[in-house]
Amino acid sequence: MVKQLTIKSFLDKKNKIAIIGLGYVGLPLAAHLSRHFSVIGYDNNEANIAELKKGHDRTMELTDAELKKANIHFTSDPTELSPCRLFIVAVPTPVDHFHVPDLNAMENASAIIGKHLQAGSCVVYESTVYPGVTEDICVPILELESNLKLGRDFAVGYSPERINPGDKVHTIDKTVKIISASDNATLDFLSEIYGTVVKAGLHRASSIKVAEAAKVIENTQRDINIALMNELAIIFNKMGIDTTEVLEAAETKWNFLSFRPGLVGGHCIGVDPYYLTYKAESIGYRPEVILSGRRINDNMGKYVAEKTIKMLINADKQVHDARVAILGLSFKENVPDLRNTRVIDIISELKEYGVEVLVHDPLADPAAARFHYGVELLPLKDIHDVDAVVLSVAHRAYQDMGLTQIAALCRKECPILIDIKALFEPEKARSLGIRYWRL
Repeated sequence: MVKQLTIKSFLDKKNKIAIIGLGYVGLPLAAHLSRHFSVIGYDNNEANIAELKKGHDRTMELTDAELKKANIHFTSDPTELSPCRLFIVAVPTPVDHFHVPDLNAMENASAIIGKHLQAGSCVVYESTVYPGVTEDICVPILELESNLKLGRDFAVGYSPERINPGDKVHTIDKTVKIISASDNATLDFLSEIYGTVVKAGLHRASSIKVAEAAKVIENTQRDINIALMNELAIIFNKMGIDTTEVLEAAETKWNFLSFRPGLVGGHCIGVDPYYLTYKAESIGYRPEVILSGRRINDNMGKYVAEKTIKMLINADKQVHDARVAILGLSFKENVPDLRNTRVIDIISELKEYGVEVLVHDPLADPAAARFHYGVELLPLKDIHDVDAVVLSVAHRAYQDMGLTQIAALCRKECPILIDIKALFEPEKARSLGIRYWRL
């Protein structure tokens, strides 16, 4: 049996907690835990560590003041993990171009931890995975690198993250947290550790696989519901009916689920369903509903681009060499996160028609946009005399601009606005002489 860890040894700072991966998930968790425990924050991105040491969080999840108050020892040196007895892994779990789960970060993190794992320690994974990854893939790596044995020398747990980037309401402490572990004693220990920061309550899953499955279906459910809204939007558009008005009417019924159409990107909703479908196909079942939802959502960027082209044509504008401004590149509003943004699909499709695309985002890192997507982000002052504006992300900065300033980016004779997030009212836009369409 594993020598049982006690929360007292961590409260007394005799034992340390290591957070592996300091992005949108790991850094806020490290900050919360550091109020009670001795925390080491590890990331293999040296530039990220350098910024954090200077007191700035590029993800904007923590303000500079909040980061300064957090008592975290930041490092990119794995040897500094040796004093730790609890390891919490919060690394990315993306998919590749073929929608196959990419577990490289999980495997690398497990190998690093294994090299510094002491007997009597615990490793907890928070990254989104399909059922079985923790025990079937990560544990063997931990055992190989450490020469220790699960159940005899160390324990593992799985506690899926529920971070919503940019959300200052549903924070770690205010969101119920699922916990699971390889044995009941470890589950009790993790309940005490997480219970110090999570005040909304804990849900103790009966097994690690149950917790893994619960996480992966949370965003799969959202993905399917948004896909339905996107399909309805396409249907209603063909019928000349405003989708937003339809949904506002339907939402007056008590059990109608409130979802809206839109681009589905980011590190969760647009990715997690593929983890589940990959595992399902590996055991001989091909999902139908999940994959059909994914196909609809993955094609929405193309649909929006085609609608933009039709609006240019209907306004008697030449399509080839037309200038179209894209306002917003991040995957959602009010965050700089560019991971898996589907705005790139609109940009790519418009370029296929020979359109000159000018892209602005008030929060995204220009270097990241250039590196990941080959997109040059322009200052707003350099965007003018365009033939149409695609308002792709509902950043607060664009709300503050208002219809008049956004329309002023267009040539005066016929401003065109494609409002993907339905940020503005059609009647108001048309009263200003704007050709307006919303998803």
